[in-house]
Amino acid sequence: MQLVTRSYAGGVRDLTSPTRSVLLDAAGTSDSALRSNPVAPDTADLIAAVERWLADFLTAEVAALVALDPALAPLAEAARAAALDGGKRLRPAFAYWGWRGVAGPAAAVAPVLPAFTALELLHAFALVHDDVMDASATRRGRPTVHRAFAADHLALRLRGSARRFGAANAILVGDLCLVWADRLIARSGLPADTVAVARGAYDEMRIEAVAGQFLDILGEASRTWSVARALRVARLKTASYTVVRPLRYGAALAPGQPATWQERVAAAYRRYGYAVGEAFQLRDDLLGAYGDPAVTGKPAGEDLTSGKPTVLLMLARQLADGRQRRELERRLARADAVRTAALIRETGAVDEVEAMIAHRLAEASRAMDEAPIDPAARAALRALAMAAARRQA
Repeated sequence: MQLVTRSYAGGVRDLTSPTRSVLLDAAGTSDSALRSNPVAPDTADLIAAVERWLADFLTAEVAALVALDPALAPLAEAARAAALDGGKRLRPAFAYWGWRGVAGPAAAVAPVLPAFTALELLHAFALVHDDVMDASATRRGRPTVHRAFAADHLALRLRGSARRFGAANAILVGDLCLVWADRLIARSGLPADTVAVARGAYDEMRIEAVAGQFLDILGEASRTWSVARALRVARLKTASYTVVRPLRYGAALAPGQPATWQERVAAAYRRYGYAVGEAFQLRDDLLGAYGDPAVTGKPAGEDLTSGKPTVLLMLARQLADGRQRRELERRLARADAVRTAALIRETGAVDEVEAMIAHRLAEASRAMDEAPIDPAARAALRALAMAAARRQA
């Protein structure tokens, strides 16, 4: 029995050709702006190269998996679509500029491209599993993987629970992407000892992402959470995974510099990475409550209706007066996202989060001022910081 593959995230399209990223350049600007920004074409070229590597690698991997048994086609195609479908390609971009800052403009990028590209497969794994844990219905404007598999179960009148079928297969899709990520890193044309060192940063990134996800789930269940705890989750789940560790991973792929210099670079990347990563998550909190679903690809207020303890919500509880706090809890209990969002804005929490984002962008800029790296990388990382913190999706 053949499952309906067209419903999986990624939609009806030619999955054998690479897709273009939502962010074509470091600042997410238009083609005309690309031509006026000397940094942007380098990032755009990187993204295009990552997508070509990803598409070619996945074509071969999907074929190999389906050769085991044609019934595996839906699993393989769902994993391929999850990896190829949209996305800003921020993690490969941060890894590339982390590498470029150390390696310099003359270094050959071809040997390290597979290692950068692997981060997109790791990200696909994380998103698919995150959607299962959050019971999310959509991702980038399309049904999430678990929802698509559940819909196919119903359409084909299969036995058992459609919900369980969807969740189980989505977990396998995520697992497959994780295995593919490891396999792609091994394709790097770098010395084995260099890859082994970089794997340390890669493994730390995965561990911290899992730790942050656990704390996120714990926060939803906890009766006592705080702004400080919410920021801790943002630091582990988002800042480390999105910026800090990709930068460190990229730098580790360009060894050979004096140890003292490497320590200065690592310190600058860490300072910059936590600032930008936290700004990224804070913007995500705002978009989750107030973003345009047509742009974000997800329903507005989803985090509010689930009661997720974001920094935004924790600040609102802290800043609210007695009346506002009582009304806020009533609206949260009723999953009234519209009124909850209005109340949060009324408390001043939105303005406070915007101020926190601005503060972190300033901190990231100061970190770049002190970073002993290639000037082009410094400029690109400034642009990426703005792209991450000022995005609309």
